[in-house]
Amino acid sequence: MKKVLVTGSAGLIGSESVRFFCKKSFEVTGIDNDMRAKFFGAEASTKWNSDLLSRTFPNYTHLSLDIRDERGVKELFEKEHFDFIIHCAAQPSHDWAAKDPFTDFTVNANGTLVLLENFRQFCPEGVFIFTSTNKVYGDTPNKLPLIELERRYELPEDHPYFNGIDESMSIDNSTHSLFGVSKAAADLMTQEYGKYFGLKTAIFRGGCLTGPAHSGTELHGFLAYLVKCIKTGRKYKVFGYKGKQVRDNIHSFDLVNAFYHVFLHPRKGEAYNIGGSRHSNISILEAIEKIEELTGNKAEIEYVEQNRVGDHIWYISDVSKFKSHYPDWGFKYDMDMLLEELCEQIHI
Repeated sequence: MKKVLVTGSAGLIGSESVRFFCKKSFEVTGIDNDMRAKFFGAEASTKWNSDLLSRTFPNYTHLSLDIRDERGVKELFEKEHFDFIIHCAAQPSHDWAAKDPFTDFTVNANGTLVLLENFRQFCPEGVFIFTSTNKVYGDTPNKLPLIELERRYELPEDHPYFNGIDESMSIDNSTHSLFGVSKAAADLMTQEYGKYFGLKTAIFRGGCLTGPAHSGTELHGFLAYLVKCIKTGRKYKVFGYKGKQVRDNIHSFDLVNAFYHVFLHPRKGEAYNIGGSRHSNISILEAIEKIEELTGNKAEIEYVEQNRVGDHIWYISDVSKFKSHYPDWGFKYDMDMLLEELCEQIHI
């Protein structure tokens, strides 16, 4: 039986990975110490999800372990030979990172290094996936010649990035947020373990990742938190750009299915932009309107003129590189399906 290690196993992508591979009869070990509750408060706790996974899957083992714990991680890797490591654990908010840069960097960068080095030492024949972020590009996307439309910003149709931003965009000379820097460090380190040591590693620079298992909160989890606010009558704050900022959104299942394709045919040190692409994208104003229609509830919106530092005005991922490497992969969810599922199933 193949063995999978999932870090951040009670979070959105981690828990989707647990479900996906448990259903394929893999032996899955998850590590998650619910730091999300520390970052964002009790409403963002993932304990409900870790408890659910433990009850649901007999081939799942949960460990409350900090990825920065070098001794604890080494003992785990010495004990188990993992065929596949899916690294999702992170401090995920660029706003929160500025409050505690040391925690942000040690979790995102140092924690990734701890995992990579143990991967190299104890299971170098395996496959390692790192969930990076589009924030490695900093605010460079905001320099694109965007056009303001009635409910969203857009690129001219003849622009090279109209179908989405690809991996050719520079990660230099931009404002990343401290979160973007810590994730970029981990991103580059994971590439290097592939290219320098010849290990099978892959990096996914995600757009907005979402799904009903998301414990959304104001500082992280745009769509899940918006649905939660509209369903419960809570005020939702829109930060800058007139609410016309655009994000592509990919369902957690589609992302984890991409991981599976990499596991079946791994490469070395490849970085991929991944998101909903032109297939699934939406502005905040458009999302509010659609969620109001789906729930029958009127959103209570507060507009804050000041945008978040380093926040993207428009970001759509070009997934053509990944598709060229893995042509059998495709989307299961579009934007409408994704929103309908969120409104029906979101954990409140």
